Amino acid sequence: MVLEVKNLSKNFIAHTRGSVEISGFKNISFSLKKGEFLSISGKSGAGKSSVLKVLYRSYLPSGGDVNFYDNGSFIASLTKADDSEILVLREKYIAYVSQFLQVLPRVSALNIVAHPLILQGESEKSATQKAKEMLDFFGIKESLFDISPLTFSGGEQQRVNIAQGIIAPKKLLLLDEPTASLDRENRQKVLQKLKSLKEQGISMIGIFHDKESIKFISDHIYNIQEQTYENTK
Repeated sequence: MVLEVKNLSKNFIAHTRGSVEISGFKNISFSLKKGEFLSISGKSGAGKSSVLKVLYRSYLPSGGDVNFYDNGSFIASLTKADDSEILVLREKYIAYVSQFLQVLPRVSALNIVAHPLILQGESEKSATQKAKEMLDFFGIKESLFDISPLTFSGGEQQRVNIAQGIIAPKKLLLLDEPTASLDRENRQKVLQKLKSLKEQGISMIGIFHDKESIKFISDHIYNIQEQTYENTK
């Protein structure tokens, strides 16, 4: 077991509407084991991204519990841990990849992708070489390596963002529409890398809008509206 989600709920307060309480999602329950990929499905606005943000603790939950394990041993409740504990968990165990690139200006694409490896203690030379290989795999031209990706096209930015997010994978990877702006060829490249991470024992929860991607990568599909849990393998 890596993750155990029990009766998780999130409500939002709409301050512009007289502080009315709005349900983001409620009573979400599922589990995730080592090397598994769980896709969260549902219509737009059903709360899929909000689930990931609660798991990453960008949002505080309104109810329920999320237990995180490492090698079968309980590590922490992601819903009850204080902010300092969450920062440690993010540093060591949990990563979040959105569809949007958020980086400092004037930092090159190569340095952005190499940085997670350097943080893990890898030498700058080795990290830079692996970053070059990752960017090349995702079709980023070598002439762009030393340029800030904030000047890139939307699809190029998303590929840099994914490269940064998966080059030094942590035990749990949360993926919020990582292929939303990509064409079919580049979407398949991302899925190939994610499949490789599964084989390395990385556990993942992701959101995709195309059924082809969901079918290819998922071990389980959780429908957030119907609260159904489907095994696909």
